[in-house]
Amino acid sequence: MATTGNDSFIAEGVAPPQRILFPTEKICMAWQQQQRVGAGLYNLGNTCFLNSVLQCLTYTPPLANYLLSREHSQSCRQQGFCMMCTMEEHVNIVLRSSARAIQPRAVVSVLTLTCLSCQAVSDSYEPFLDVPLDIQEPSSVAEALEGFVRPEQLDGENGYRCSKCEELVAASKRLTIHCSSNILTVCLKRFDPFSGSKISKDVEYPEYLDLGAYTSEAPGKPLLYSLYAVLVHEGSSCQAGHYYCFVKGSNGQWYKMNDASVRLCDIKTVLRQRAYLLFYARRA
Repeated sequence: MATTGNDSFIAEGVAPPQRILFPTEKICMAWQQQQRVGAGLYNLGNTCFLNSVLQCLTYTPPLANYLLSREHSQSCRQQGFCMMCTMEEHVNIVLRSSARAIQPRAVVSVLTLTCLSCQAVSDSYEPFLDVPLDIQEPSSVAEALEGFVRPEQLDGENGYRCSKCEELVAASKRLTIHCSSNILTVCLKRFDPFSGSKISKDVEYPEYLDLGAYTSEAPGKPLLYSLYAVLVHEGSSCQAGHYYCFVKGSNGQWYKMNDASVRLCDIKTVLRQRAYLLFYARRA
């Protein structure tokens, strides 16, 4: 949602953004206005995953602040469909509606891959800007993050081709988080990519997460994030089941969002879930 000046991106070795939606200096990580929890979302036919993701995005404070201000639509020059305009309208309706639940048709109607022969609809949803964590062995997010940054040895046929000597050589590869974002999405890889079967084990995750040890910016320096949303899958495989989520409202209270149902809950309940996606906001 936000970017800094191009010079800082070039200095970091990252390509500058093609478009700046919102300047960094105007981002507010805390809710700018406190209000009651918003409406639930009716299931329009296998839309529980979409509903859960929409609720998690709706309760992302910096994004919600921006969309509630309607600043985007007032300056948007996009011809035809604009996803940000659609999200702006959706978030304003959800958070300002007096209804118990609403139908998210404005969003659902623009997410359809349609067969031009039979008009059959196939929806696909892909995670973006997230940290995917393998949970085959780890029993906690902390252990999974250790595995994420653990060096991998490359040799033999899996060796590294050096750009300088152009030889296939043994090397060590290590992943770290280079540029930390204001919003962090952690994906616990519960589904087998081939069979679709699910890893249903408990994986412990914290309310407050320190990423300092896993970055290349300044290893060891605290980099604190606070949990504000949890998305859960209920079922035995990715081919079936149900999705719902837990979100933290602007009033600091936690709520379970299960399609049209909105219920108050506590942090202990939130931390006991077999989470699929975890949403964290960076703390000042």
